[in-house]
Amino acid sequence: MQILQSWNASTVLAMALMLVAAGLVVLGLGMARRLRSQGRSRQVVDQALAARDGARASAAVRSEGGQGRLAAAARAADTFGKRLSEGRLADALLAAEDRKLVDMAGYANPGTARSRFVLIRLGLAILLPVAAVMLDWHKHLPDMPLGAFVVAFVAFAVGYMLPKWIVQRRLARRRRQAADELPLLIDLLRLLQGVGLSIDQSLQVLVKEFGQVLPVLSFELRLASELYVRGRTREQSLARMATGFDNDDLSAICRLIAQVDQHGGAVQEPLNRFGERLRDKRRLELKEKVGKTTVKMTGVMIVTLLPALLIVTGGAGFIAVLRGLSRMGGM
Repeated sequence: MQILQSWNASTVLAMALMLVAAGLVVLGLGMARRLRSQGRSRQVVDQALAARDGARASAAVRSEGGQGRLAAAARAADTFGKRLSEGRLADALLAAEDRKLVDMAGYANPGTARSRFVLIRLGLAILLPVAAVMLDWHKHLPDMPLGAFVVAFVAFAVGYMLPKWIVQRRLARRRRQAADELPLLIDLLRLLQGVGLSIDQSLQVLVKEFGQVLPVLSFELRLASELYVRGRTREQSLARMATGFDNDDLSAICRLIAQVDQHGGAVQEPLNRFGERLRDKRRLELKEKVGKTTVKMTGVMIVTLLPALLIVTGGAGFIAVLRGLSRMGGM
């Protein structure tokens, strides 16, 4: 009691401050230990992320390096093909007909397509004869004095014509697809004209909004719009589309668009009549195709069912005749 009475207010305050300081020290040590452990965990995570990012970066560098080499090789090949298409061998490797085929085949970059066409044609025309001679393909022919020369010439002809055949096949597929897309084009154009859009606005909407359902015709309309913006007349800009697909209906719709753009007037009713006529034509074509298919199936039925009918109808008679002949032979 004497000790407690001897303490004054300052002593109690000092001891309280010391206790508070000790508590703060303990709390600080705990927080420091926790921060240290968190720092170690963060360092481990950062190292793992850095290692993973480094692996990804190295893989990306390797892939970019491979793609870069492929792109460089493609650019070199395109440059060489362009030189060939513009050099002395241009007329032999890329005639006017072949140039038109490549341009109408629907490639995104016609210049690059022509260069690659020339390069592939030259490469195949050289490599196929060499391969034919080295593999001794002439041994499969009858004995003839110029067998190797004949095989080499045939291989050269195939290598020279193969790129053209491939482009012709692609162009034929695009023409069939354009013919299938034409009725939808007419209906969409009629609807767009019905809501009050002009010819130019309607074509722009067809190019931008209906490229998925009209891949061939929207591509051609985009080229025509670009030519029209550059100063060509509507008829000149649609000339490629009108003459490049060998389709009279497509040529007629191009002429109709050019006339309406030049002279004005209502186009909805002519498009409606044109669409009905086109549907009637396609209906007749389908009937003709069904008739041809029926005739072909008749031949198939004769080949497959006639033997079965003969067996069913005449089988018993043939068996009876054979039995009678066998009995006569036994007697």
